[in-house]
Amino acid sequence: MRIDLLHSPDTLGIFAGFMTTISFLPQLLKTWKTKSANDVSIGMFLFFIGGVSLWCLYGWEIHALPVIIANFITFLLASSILALKLIFDSKKEV
Repeated sequence: MRIDLLHSPDTLGIFAGFMTTISFLPQLLKTWKTKSANDVSIGMFLFFIGGVSLWCLYGWEIHALPVIIANFITFLLASSILALKLIFDSKKEV
């Protein structure tokens, strides 16, 4: 039995995960470069990070490596943006 990697569900999952995960990189780089996250919503990122954490648990439960990897990296990127938001906002108040 031959498995066609280009048409496997895992390949689709890896590509989808890559696309959605990498979408946070431009925001992270812009936030870092400008030292500003004025338009970043703390509430949205808290809910999003919570949801991504649940996706990681779900991936673990169903043994879906693409789900785990993509959402863990997304968790790191989104958490970094949130951390920069909190750091830069606290510096403005001083």
